[in-house]
Amino acid sequence: MPVPSGTKEGSARPRPSGSPGGIPEYGADPAAAAAAVRLRLRDDTEPVRNLATFLTTSFEPEAQRLHNAYLNRNLADREQYPGVDELVRECVRMLGHLWGGDPNGVVGSATTGSSEAAMMAGLSLLHRWAERTGPGNRRPNLVMGAGVHACWRNFCRHWEVEPRVAPARPGCIGLDAGSVAELCDESTIGVVTVLGGTLDGRYEPVREITEELDRVAAESGIEVPVHVDAAGGGFIAPFLDPDLAWGFDLPRVVSINASGHKYGQVPPGLGWVLWRDRDHRSRRLGFPVNYLGSNHTYHEFSFSRSAAPVVLQYYNFVRYGFAGYRSMHARSRILAQDLAARLRGTGRFHFLGDGRDLPVVAVTAEPDLKLAQLAAHLGECGWSVPVYQLPPDLDELTAMRVVVRSDLRPDEVVAFAAAVDEFTRSTK
Repeated sequence: MPVPSGTKEGSARPRPSGSPGGIPEYGADPAAAAAAVRLRLRDDTEPVRNLATFLTTSFEPEAQRLHNAYLNRNLADREQYPGVDELVRECVRMLGHLWGGDPNGVVGSATTGSSEAAMMAGLSLLHRWAERTGPGNRRPNLVMGAGVHACWRNFCRHWEVEPRVAPARPGCIGLDAGSVAELCDESTIGVVTVLGGTLDGRYEPVREITEELDRVAAESGIEVPVHVDAAGGGFIAPFLDPDLAWGFDLPRVVSINASGHKYGQVPPGLGWVLWRDRDHRSRRLGFPVNYLGSNHTYHEFSFSRSAAPVVLQYYNFVRYGFAGYRSMHARSRILAQDLAARLRGTGRFHFLGDGRDLPVVAVTAEPDLKLAQLAAHLGECGWSVPVYQLPPDLDELTAMRVVVRSDLRPDEVVAFAAAVDEFTRSTK
């Protein structure tokens, strides 16, 4: 391969680290450039020991090869890569069926994570509310629990929607049926329910919430649609909780989002948003494009991005099948519950989540046990865990969360719990 223009052959002389900005005057050979990058990243946590993240951190060699092979294909180039475009549609059909919908009726998109998916779903709720209610001076509102992901408040901020948040209270961070009726009115564009909160890993009671909204509709005539933020649970509940009603099997649920890069087992950067059918997706989301070779309508906010995560999502559906996903996630849930039992044995923690929904353990601690100090101790042992404040009304409490993913081994659970036990004994 020829030396790139501007490269001084044999030179690996980047600017001194103290130089203020600017790229190096001369380039480096590939090995030296790669070494410089690794040097800069050497102190980062090893991904498999990052128990803060929900994102998938380990991949089979065949999956890595497949991902690399399709990394340079643009998901937006539908005319040039019709096979990739068909994989998107096939994944939407598979997810629609998995989530209790009609695979021939659902519509949806691959997105850049669940945050884009949430923005699209929220905007569709807003547009459809405006179409139902007509012009007026009322400010629209969106009802949610205190434990929703930050992307929902971000949506409300950017589109001037009032966030109506059910306050957190002891034993309940998320939204429940008892909070819905008093928060909804004629200006409510929808209710966001969460299937697997990031703060506690718990499922909100989607079915009970929809039943309460049915009662509100019967008494007042106010019809409020439901969106399910299943960023985590969309790839857990169908496999481990088959009797749980939460998806398109509930008529009031109009849309669902999920993160393929979490329990869908693909690399970071993939989300999904599905609507029950075309009538429930606002037509205003679509915009026509014809400069790529033919006429297509795009519904996504982002445009150019790699098709590789979608390829991996379809690969995983074929690779694991329903039974494989069920076995993988059942193992993670068992490990999470084992970890919760070991932490409970210390007698120093109160549990927000114990692995019974998402394979996540989230705890608060006795006043004399400082979770920030515990997290620092675990960091010295090689584990990264987050410590965070709970939402308003419970914000005097801090919590610690451990996400159990498919690459965590039983012996690592034992080692992690032993490190926690060591610290708790030293602080008595």
